[in-house]
Amino acid sequence: MKFSKPSQLLLVSAIGLAMALSLTACQVITSDYLYVATSGGSGTGGTGQIETYAVDSASGAIHSVAAGVPSGGSSPVALAVTSDYLNLYVANQSGTIVHFAVAGNGELTQKDTVTASAAPVSLAVNAAGSYLYVVTSSGSGADTAVLTAYPLASGAIGTALAPQTLNLSSVSASYADDTILPTAVTVLANSNAVYVTAWDQSAYNPGCDTCVTSPAHSGWVFGFTVGSGGALAATPGSPYQAGVEPSAVTSDPTNRFVYVTDFATEQLIGYAIQDANALSFILSGPFATGLHPDGIAIDPSGKFIYVANALSNSVTADSIVASTGAATAVVNVTGSATNSTDAQPVAIIVEPALGRYVYTANKLGNSVSGFKMDPSAGSLSATQATPYPTGNQPTALVAVPHGNHAIEVVAP
Repeated sequence: MKFSKPSQLLLVSAIGLAMALSLTACQVITSDYLYVATSGGSGTGGTGQIETYAVDSASGAIHSVAAGVPSGGSSPVALAVTSDYLNLYVANQSGTIVHFAVAGNGELTQKDTVTASAAPVSLAVNAAGSYLYVVTSSGSGADTAVLTAYPLASGAIGTALAPQTLNLSSVSASYADDTILPTAVTVLANSNAVYVTAWDQSAYNPGCDTCVTSPAHSGWVFGFTVGSGGALAATPGSPYQAGVEPSAVTSDPTNRFVYVTDFATEQLIGYAIQDANALSFILSGPFATGLHPDGIAIDPSGKFIYVANALSNSVTADSIVASTGAATAVVNVTGSATNSTDAQPVAIIVEPALGRYVYTANKLGNSVSGFKMDPSAGSLSATQATPYPTGNQPTALVAVPHGNHAIEVVAP
């Protein structure tokens, strides 16, 4: 069969157009860069690594885009970013807190480092980008649990302000403050208050027949209001009871609610924020989680809350009742209320660019698990090719938007 020249030109054009459309359809568009803290990866240097992955905006799948960057210490345990996404901070259990600049292509450049007075446990940056809050634990002796605020100037870490020791002397003289173990910290979206979770090992020490235990409450949330010059002052009634062994804490974008996971009782505890940033229990709580919840995140719209359950290798999803803060279980189209991850998810985030993908860092699985969120119902479905392999023992993750993607937020 022969074609005339016009027909041949039309055929060639059609083939070219089809190929172009095919290439466009297959093109990967990055919506976020995902950073994962591991105890070893493909980079060189110390045992701590920060690994960089690109998030495919269409599928939520992630792929590595750079070799691991040394974290500036060993055993990184926490990551945080400023609200403009230009600065990333890592807390290394070896005692260092390291600042990285974030480039537009996702590249990290180490800037400055400070040495904490004890091993960092958790960190958070306020929305104004003016303070970095670090919780440390010496493990034994006096002043074991401490909250320290570091002023930030264009991302650089300044000299620490007066540290705040977490103690229970205001509750009862029977508490042994040298056994308080801090676990997590969060800052309100309006930057007005900071909350730290901790538990008293002397009051809860399962399996230790010879330990001196107290019949008193063991889990607590310490609240601090941020004053002039970054000064911290205890909120009225602080500390607040928080189950048995609180493991993670977060606050919603409307500055109305605080949520805490209880590792021991496997519950989500909700608080309403009152005058002067005091906390009171959400009366319909606590709410059920999976086994040993160890990570918590709220989506940028403030509608849904997700919990990483370390022992059951799952994520539980709840919708937040806007009027009360109560958490209601979200059931997937499959009829299941749980979402499977790789082994031991210990941290969880909702990416900020699109606000529709959820990721967990799986410590024993040496991987990240991904989920696509239904923006209306909050239910989750597995992303393409999940889980994604990482370096050794990932413990924390954060994401920054790439390009000019709109970031979904809730106005307080």
